[in-house]
Amino acid sequence: MDAVTAADHRGRRRGNGRPLRVLAIAFTVAAIAKELRLPGEERTWHGSVATFVPYDFRKPTFARVRERLWSPESPALLAPTIFGVGWTLNLGPRITLIRGLGRD
Repeated sequence: MDAVTAADHRGRRRGNGRPLRVLAIAFTVAAIAKELRLPGEERTWHGSVATFVPYDFRKPTFARVRERLWSPESPALLAPTIFGVGWTLNLGPRITLIRGLGRD
């Protein structure tokens, strides 16, 4: 592969995530705008935008990190993100399942 072809190939790979980045930025701007439209005393800095995309701009706490990343009692694979817009993986049920398989 010559230098021009290699550079072109790398450029195409980078462009694949652009629509997701644009969506992430749009949802972030929408969530911040939603909060700023509220009177100061009513702002919670967490909720959802477009009725299904969660956001949380509060300072992360250990309890929230644990709840979102490690919740074995919840069957959900995705949980609202710890900070920002979107989802994070709930590893609790998966690790519990793997441990259970190892004991059999």
